[in-house]
Amino acid sequence: MEELLAKHRKEKRDLQGRITQKKKNATKKTRKGVNDECESLERDLAEKHQAEIAALDGENPDQIESGLDDLTLEEPIAGGDHGPTTDANGSKAEESDAQSLADQPRAKKPNRQKARLARRAAEQEAQAAAATLEAESLPDLREQEVAAMKKQMESRSLAETMIRPDGHCLFSACAHSMSPEQVLKSGPKKAPYENVRFAAAEFMANHPDDFEAFMEEPLDTYVKKIRDTSEWGGQLELQAIARSYHVDINVLQADGRVEKIGSGSDKAGESDNIWLAYYRHSFGLGEHYNALKKVDKT
Repeated sequence: MEELLAKHRKEKRDLQGRITQKKKNATKKTRKGVNDECESLERDLAEKHQAEIAALDGENPDQIESGLDDLTLEEPIAGGDHGPTTDANGSKAEESDAQSLADQPRAKKPNRQKARLARRAAEQEAQAAAATLEAESLPDLREQEVAAMKKQMESRSLAETMIRPDGHCLFSACAHSMSPEQVLKSGPKKAPYENVRFAAAEFMANHPDDFEAFMEEPLDTYVKKIRDTSEWGGQLELQAIARSYHVDINVLQADGRVEKIGSGSDKAGESDNIWLAYYRHSFGLGEHYNALKKVDKT
């Protein structure tokens, strides 16, 4: 790398000499074109050097760029004509032009750190734009699920009742699908879903051998959480509700599957049937249950 940097220094010194000579030979009429040409030569050489450095493996780009800061070419020397010209009044116009160029501020060296940060910001913006396009091309899972569930309900003559998505939806949907008298007698609470929670929790507490093995916390803690909080209900709670209320629960999903949770009774026709709709993508809190009811098409 030191050899390459030494080569770059020499090339920049050589170019500086060429630029100085061009400036000295420039006339007032050709000065702008000479300046543009010199700037182009500097830019081409800088790009060439960067490409050569990038081709090396195993070097630290930040360290290399830091070392190159000292190699920046001097600013172009304002050139004049071969000799000063005198106007009709005998004044030296070239001296005035040279003084004007000397008064102009020298251009600042490019800030390589800012340039790197700008490139990284541009890359991040491009990645974000690509992610947005990808998200826009994804299917609307909620819309698809709602449409599929509607077809499944129509094919089974089921009508849906929307349940509030508040963490109590499983218990509220079950309470809505059962007889109000049955729910009212099952617990000391006022709200129907609270009595269903109470009944499910009591059934678990009284049948620990059937539920405790599937819990990741002590039975007493789990039971209290189901009974007294807005903890979501799942498979264990459906089993406890079905057995405590002696109902067979049918859980309909958008793909047509129906999960059946039996009451545990061996006698045919002894248990009532209730239906629930189970959603995965259609509600803000995530999984959700609505109440379903058989309807007479006639």
